[in-house]
Amino acid sequence: MRVMPYGERAWLLELADADGVRALDAALRLLRSEGGVPWAHIVDIVPAAKAVLVTASSRAEAAALTEPLRGLCDLPVQETPVGNTVEIPVTYDGEDLDAVADMCGLSVGEVIAAHTGTPWDVAFGGFVPGFAYLSSGDSRLRVPRRSEPRTTVPQGAVALADGYSAVYPRRSPGGWQLIGHTEIALWDASREQPALLVPGMRVQFRALP
Repeated sequence: MRVMPYGERAWLLELADADGVRALDAALRLLRSEGGVPWAHIVDIVPAAKAVLVTASSRAEAAALTEPLRGLCDLPVQETPVGNTVEIPVTYDGEDLDAVADMCGLSVGEVIAAHTGTPWDVAFGGFVPGFAYLSSGDSRLRVPRRSEPRTTVPQGAVALADGYSAVYPRRSPGGWQLIGHTEIALWDASREQPALLVPGMRVQFRALP
């Protein structure tokens, strides 16, 4: 793990892979929740594909985190705790479903079975509010992004790309392979927690008839 300053009151922790990110993110959130100094000075923890951004409330408190964060490099790898599981019902009618089946060497039915057969972990968010990158699904479903992104992807579209799955929370451009759609609202600003999916959660897709 590399620990690098990021502005005046934040640190960027670079890791080798998404598994390391999930473990570090869980460890940092636990340390902060316990309320001890200097971990209580953390105001935000933002995981990404291979990095975690840690922000403190002031420059001095960020400095106080320097050595404790570097000390996390020596922590033994532990199993990441599993958070709440969210079930997402899906109608598998995406425009790219047949192409995904061909790329994976599977039938359409096998693609659906693979997508619903293994729970997915919410690794990190990005792109637009409510868009969650889901990892740790069936390894057979690794497909590339489309060579030409669509100018418009409908809200609720369920997609695959680069080993991740995701649900588009609103109408937007997008280059992922579309395999279905859901009516579940991924983002609702009127909710206490607007994003339905946050890092640490788990997603179980369910095929609708």
